[in-house]
Amino acid sequence: QVQLVESGGGLVQAGGSLRLSCSPSGRTFISRYPMGWFRQAPGKEREFVAAISWSGSSTLYADSVKGRFTISRDNAKNTVYLQMNSLKPEDTAVYYCAQGNAYQVLTAPPPTFTYWGQGTQVTVSS
Repeated sequence: QVQLVESGGGLVQAGGSLRLSCSPSGRTFISRYPMGWFRQAPGKEREFVAAISWSGSSTLYADSVKGRFTISRDNAKNTVYLQMNSLKPEDTAVYYCAQGNAYQVLTAPPPTFTYWGQGTQVTVSS
């Protein structure tokens, strides 16, 4: 069982930036897996934010975050990141990290993700 741990959430003013990080706990390595970020705002369904292929060569973004968010990974550090710039109040949500299946090709729509973290709260004030 893979356990993913997110960090980096917090309270920020509109227009500000945050960087989220995600790493597996225990002796698990993410280098073979596509990784993704999702978010869920109060009263809304969870939605896709961004994904990155296992090699890091391909990325996908939701239209709502294109040009503002950047997903990246450092397989040597066993960590996936979500750099969030120009944050808006509507970005307020719990952000979840997710892991896909080994060597799964990253295409639109996003692939199925198997393991999920517990989430980290991001709050953007106006």
